[in-house]
Order: sequence, then structure tokens, then C-alpha cells
Amino acid sequence: MIYLITPPEQEVKEQEIILPASKSVSNRALLIRALAHSNATLSNVSDCNDTKVMLAALRDNPEVVDIGAAGTAMRFLTAYYALQEGETHILTGSKRMQERPIAPLVNALRELGAEITYEKNEGFPPLRIVGHKLKGGSIEVPGNISSQYISAILMIAPYLDEELELTLTGNIASLPYINMTIKMMCHFGADAGWSCRNTVYCKKKPYEVKDYTVEPDWSAASYWFEMLSLSGTGFPLLKSVRLPLLSYKSLQGDREIRDLLEKGLKMVSFDDKNHLLKANFRNPTTSLLRCDFTNIPDIAQTMVVACCMLDIPFLFYGLESLYIKETNRVEALKNELYKLGYDLRDDGKGTLMWQRGKHRRKVKPVIQTYEDHRMAMAFAPCCLKFDEIRIANPEVVSKSYPNFWEDLKSVGFRIDEIEE
Repeated sequence: MIYLITPPEQEVKEQEIILPASKSVSNRALLIRALAHSNATLSNVSDCNDTKVMLAALRDNPEVVDIGAAGTAMRFLTAYYALQEGETHILTGSKRMQERPIAPLVNALRELGAEITYEKNEGFPPLRIVGHKLKGGSIEVPGNISSQYISAILMIAPYLDEELELTLTGNIASLPYINMTIKMMCHFGADAGWSCRNTVYCKKKPYEVKDYTVEPDWSAASYWFEMLSLSGTGFPLLKSVRLPLLSYKSLQGDREIRDLLEKGLKMVSFDDKNHLLKANFRNPTTSLLRCDFTNIPDIAQTMVVACCMLDIPFLFYGLESLYIKETNRVEALKNELYKLGYDLRDDGKGTLMWQRGKHRRKVKPVIQTYEDHRMAMAFAPCCLKFDEIRIANPEVVSKSYPNFWEDLKSVGFRIDEIEE
């Protein structure tokens, strides 16, 4: 399936967009509730695919669990099932999921007494997990690969035999996600925190039963920040949208999209009190934009595409984790932006750059999405610059933002299904 997306033809009145709930917060809340054997009410839980598979696995407890492309579920459930005494589970996923490394998490859990074996290739899913009572103690985990490994271990830590001391080696990637995990654990009664710059502790103290409401997803909001930024360069028909309940006082690191596009580039303004996002009608900067995405990798695609569309040269670093996401996101960005006339360069070590230069766009290019929801949503706003954009396999947005295309239609974008 291919969607042909064209921008609104007339001025859009201020529109309200109900963003999806955060899948990161939802999946943590679901796992904590399951560990607590709680019947507490979780409100505004995400309805995206990643959360649906997590919810189904915890509710139905099947022997074979296929989580598809849900990386969070793969990491969190690996730790969860390792702790379920007397149970055996096979945890598998999509072809791409079986290519994404999980050895650092498995090795750490084995140190705690877990019985986990690889069903196919060493270091990769699928996994056979036999649940046992796990010990605590001091262990080390690489901090520069995926914060989900760390969060997975931390969330089961209140139920280990003794206090856990988890030391993170190397540079720590996606630190806000680790802090999100710690804050949510403490909200539910755990005793956890940082004992020094690179070491987290968690004492043996079970979670408490508490109701919880999940906040809106800042990653989803980033695409609206991108759209309004592009609108502000000469497309006055889309001037503002209201994003109810979205607040900068959030657990999510991706709220930094506001700082990048509002305070940094001054392309938008966001009223935190009234949740109103407005386009600032001004010319973008011509200076080279430098930014470290170590802590905010999920908004990297949004910013890369936005900067190209705004003709802002950039040097982005801290992108190491993008190589092992739903796809190799660095290569995917290079491939698809080249079709639009932008020749990006990377060093293979997490740095991506683009300088202005002559470029020629392919005629009616089709943007491939590589089974990656963020590719579809980051590229959709390009229609504001090129009058139209074609997106292949648009259904991938269901991974995190199932109503994305309907929300675009609600503010006047036209979306037609065309033949491949």
C-alpha cells in the first residue's frame, strides 16, 4: 500500500489533536502492575501495537510469546519471565527483531541466576526462558547500547533475593528513559535511585497497588512540532493545533523537541498552560545546527527530516542506538532523503551530517518505511515543502500512533491510496 499525501487547500482553524498515550510509560506501568500482582486501574493506556502485545502477553501468559516488532516488550518480558518461578516461555518476534541484539540483557540476567537459552542464533531472539527465583547483588551492564536492558532489570529488582547494585559501563545512552523507569518505580513504592553517576540501586521492597494515568506521548507530538515548523516557512494554512494534556512537566525525554524547535530554531511556540502549538512565521537559521541525541534518539528522525526541509545544515551525533532500532535508521534516513535531493553523510559511529548543496529530487519518489513507524511519520510533513509525498506501507504507524493518518485528515491533509 502507498499513501499519496497532500497538504490542506484552505486555512485550517485551530484544531484539537488527541495524542496517543505514551507507550514507554504504558509498558512500564503494565509490567510493574503485573509484578505487583495488582488489580489497580491503569487509565489512558496506549492502544498502539507495542502496548497491545505487552498487555496480551501479561494477561494470557502463553507458553510461546510472539511480540512482533515490539522491542520494549522483548526486553521487558525477558526480565519478567526470568523471574516467574516454575514457568517456561519461548519469546520470539519478527524477522527484524531476531536480528536485534539482546545478549547484554541475557548475560546480566544470567548473573542474577536466570536460565535463558538462545533458540537460534547466539545473542539474538528467540529465547527460551525458564523462570527461577533470582538473586541480587552487584552486576555490570553496558550503558551505551539500549536503556531498555537497564530498565528491564531495574523493574524486576524489588523482587530479587537481595538489593541490586547495577553499574553502567561506557557512555550512558537514553538517560531520560532510565530516569523515567526509576521515577515510576518509586511512584509505585520501590526504593531505587542513583547511588553515584553510573550506578543505580534498588532495594528488596515490593511495589504497592496504585491506580495510574498514562500521559500523552511526546514522541507523537514531535511530528506536529515538525509540521508547524514547516508551516511557518511560507505555508500559512496550518497555523496552530491544540494538544490537550501535553505538558513539558513530563517523564519523557522527548519533550526536548520543544527546546530544539522553539528555543533553538524559534520555528514554533508551545503554550504549556493551554497546550497550544503555533507556527512562528519566520525564516529559519542558516547556521550549522549541532545536537547530541544520546538521550533523545526517538526524535532524531523528526529533526533530521525537519532540518533538511528547512534547509538548515546540521551535525547530529549520539546516534549509535539508531543502528539497532526497528531498522538501521541512519541508513534509512540517508536512502530516503537522497530521493528528495539531500545527500547525508555519516561516519558509521553515530554521527550524521548534511551541508547545503545542489541537489536534484527524483520524480515522484516513494518513501520506503522499512517496517519503522517513525520513518512514515517523520516524512509525512514533507508534503508541506513538495506539495505531495508518497509513503509506502503507511500502516506501520500502528506501532505507536494508530490514528496518525486520521489526525492528519482532521486538519485538512488529503490522503489517497494509490497503486504501487
